[in-house]
Amino acid sequence: MPKYFIDTEFIDDGKTIDLISIGIVAEDGREFYAESIDADLSKANEWVKENVIPHLWHRLADKSQVNAWFRDGGKGGLLHKKDIARELVWFIDTEKYGKPEFWAYYSAYDHVALMQLYGPMIDKPKGWPMYTMDIKQLCKSLGDPELPKQGKDEHHALADARWNKRAHEFLMEY
Repeated sequence: MPKYFIDTEFIDDGKTIDLISIGIVAEDGREFYAESIDADLSKANEWVKENVIPHLWHRLADKSQVNAWFRDGGKGGLLHKKDIARELVWFIDTEKYGKPEFWAYYSAYDHVALMQLYGPMIDKPKGWPMYTMDIKQLCKSLGDPELPKQGKDEHHALADARWNKRAHEFLMEY
């Protein structure tokens, strides 16, 4: 069962989770990152405005990092949610890679944000789990060891997905 390490950034008003971006790192090293054209950034709270929006690739003046990532095989882009959903089905491709196991840090909202791309839970892609494994719960079950530091790109969905993979690997060796 291949592992996929996920992080999402979103606007949450207590009723709706509006996906801003999603980053996924596959166990085999493949990466997916997308920013939603459909996200209404004007509804973001101050925390999201200060900690998430500045990291969005489509808002960066210098696109060299973004261009290099795509050149090196990264998948995704600035897409509508329906296109993110379609691209993720291709990226995770259960026929090619097998049924996925999703992992995230404090995973509850990440799972909901991911599944909402497909509508109600019953419409999730075939073979996908109805839950995302939680790295923080795993950490707590192991005595809550100090995890590796995240770095300056914290709250960028792809950087956080990469960190989720590192944190999981650390805990598996712990």
